[in-house]
Amino acid sequence: MPANLFSTAFGLTGLAGAWSTAHGYGISPRGVTDALLVLAGAVWVLCCVLYFRRPRSVRADLTDNIFSPFISLALITPLLLAVLGLQPRAHTAAVVVVDVFIGLTVLYGGWITGQWIYGPIEAGKIHPGYFLPTVAGGFVASIAATGVGQRRLGEFLFGLGAICWLVLGSIIMNRLFVNPLLPPPLFPTLAIEAAPAAVASVAYFALNGSRIDAFAALLAGYGVLLVIAQFRFLPAFLRLKFSPGFWAFTFAYAVVANATITWINVGRPAGHRALTWLVLGAITLLVGGVGLRTLVAVARGTYLPKPTPPPVTGTA
Repeated sequence: MPANLFSTAFGLTGLAGAWSTAHGYGISPRGVTDALLVLAGAVWVLCCVLYFRRPRSVRADLTDNIFSPFISLALITPLLLAVLGLQPRAHTAAVVVVDVFIGLTVLYGGWITGQWIYGPIEAGKIHPGYFLPTVAGGFVASIAATGVGQRRLGEFLFGLGAICWLVLGSIIMNRLFVNPLLPPPLFPTLAIEAAPAAVASVAYFALNGSRIDAFAALLAGYGVLLVIAQFRFLPAFLRLKFSPGFWAFTFAYAVVANATITWINVGRPAGHRALTWLVLGAITLLVGGVGLRTLVAVARGTYLPKPTPPPVTGTA
């Protein structure tokens, strides 16, 4: 079971976050958000059961320079589930879940940072998924902490995500600029390049009460640049064979949609409600399309990679 299996639940919670933001502006019904959160929670539990039942494979992935970043999604996803789903109904339970998984997220982020420093990494194995443990982890944890009323902790975690973004962003961009293209199985992770500025924007809006100020504009400016860059990758994206890696598109673009919905509804241009529904419809079609294609691949038995048979030894 590949570690990037957890991007399925992560993408669904990202879509729920976009619908939740629209609901906060009185545009979409709460029921859609709740349904998506229930689905995401069920998928997260299923992924945990399938992945962690093989401890030997988990230990191997922890030191694998390609798969280890994706394990963090098992710890980050419950943060969104708690703040979006539990917080409106059971504050104390939400605080407990958020604090536990913030602790686990920070511990794993620190451990994997030490692993990257301690063990040499081939440049060709670095990919945008390296943003997940500390950058996505820090910003999502900030959103969750602020959402349950722990503002100072939210500021602390925002700083963690922001500084890691500056450091890792330069390393990843250097790898992408001066080394050969990512191999096809990792090419979908290029979608993650659009996510840091967007998730930082959502975290900042949580801290400042969804106000548009100079820093929000700064984040948006860089975010727009990286979203435009995604169009250059379209020819390669369209040639890819479907795989679990396609779920990398879902959270990245869902959080871009989330930040966009806030900008639309704070600025309130003419037809802002229609624009919000357009953004919601587009991201729902994308995530729904990836989900439908996943179900088809699972039914055909082509979704997960086939296990490699052990080498034949001895004589016939």
